[in-house]
Amino acid sequence: MPSQENFIFGFRAIIEAIKAGKNVDKVIIKKDLSGELFNEFFSIIRQHNIPYQFVPIEKINRVTQKNHQGVIALISLIEYQKIENILPMVYEESKIPLVLVLDHITDVRNFGAIARAAECAGVHAIIIPEQGAAQINSDAMKTSSGALNFIPVCRVKSLNDTLNFLSASGLTLVATTEKATDEYTKADYTTPTAIVFGAEDIGISNELLNLCGKWVKIPVFGKIESLNVSVVTAVMAYEVVRQRTFTKH
Repeated sequence: MPSQENFIFGFRAIIEAIKAGKNVDKVIIKKDLSGELFNEFFSIIRQHNIPYQFVPIEKINRVTQKNHQGVIALISLIEYQKIENILPMVYEESKIPLVLVLDHITDVRNFGAIARAAECAGVHAIIIPEQGAAQINSDAMKTSSGALNFIPVCRVKSLNDTLNFLSASGLTLVATTEKATDEYTKADYTTPTAIVFGAEDIGISNELLNLCGKWVKIPVFGKIESLNVSVVTAVMAYEVVRQRTFTKH
């Protein structure tokens, strides 16, 4: 459940927050709302490309019992950036881009841990989808140990289109998946790279997998079938660090 500082409610309060430039993660809307004020509200959130979800009234009441009017906005604690702006800067600084792409990773603590490992490893950006991503709330910030204040997070409408953009920008697309035959150390990460990670239960979508030119896996030798996704992220990011550091000497 969101904490008090992570959400606002009511039509006018949310409209004014959007107009003031607040970073809205998502808007939750009671099913079957209608009327002139709702139409104005819905038009504004669509104009600003803010993700939204229609839910039963019970779900909204679990967040707050106050006069929410059937609408709640979840507020992000960071400012999202654009990958189109970040990559040119990385290239201009003569650095080798390393980007992480998260496909429907929704657990806020996993996301925070991913951000922490990524920031420590020098990752240049984390890319998440508008729909089906963890909210960047106080739990995510805490788990990241402040890393989310430093590492750029880019929220995009289409991961498919973004992977195509990354590929066109010279990045090799690497998928971490149990479907792979090659182990993660077999890939070359010394060139510009985007690594794609999927949710632990369903993995990377087939559509995104098919866009990746390289598939790799981390071997598991115990009785548990898979690693936590934040651990996978750390292992992969530091394999990149190892390879890139080794080639400098």
